[in-house]
Amino acid sequence: MIPDRIIEQGTLTTDGARAAVEVRLPWYRALPASCIAGATLAVDGVEAPAESLRWEMNGRTFTFDELVPNTEEWWFPTDSAVLSGDIALDDAPEHKVEVSLVLYIPYIVIGDGEVLHIEERDAKTMPARKAVAA
Repeated sequence: MIPDRIIEQGTLTTDGARAAVEVRLPWYRALPASCIAGATLAVDGVEAPAESLRWEMNGRTFTFDELVPNTEEWWFPTDSAVLSGDIALDDAPEHKVEVSLVLYIPYIVIGDGEVLHIEERDAKTMPARKAVAA
């Protein structure tokens, strides 16, 4: 619904081996974590391996398998989540970041008990900042 606002401009970070970017919900209502069905992250055409992807929201980090049963955590349209994965960035001044999201909308039933499934994509070009060690 709002794909051009998925990637937060200027939020690409790297620690040398992993890249991370802040993402926003492309929907107008909050969704439970269990409705975040998947994502991809690519920088400069290199896609992070699926098994390396992590999703951070509400101060907690999850794999996508951990999101499936999670109905306690919610993603709100006003909050950014962080999508990260194993991608080493070069020293280029700017990088093309691409994110795709797969979401289920549980309150819109489209037939035979199935709920609406949306896939949205966004791409932006931005510089990378060095990640601050926690």
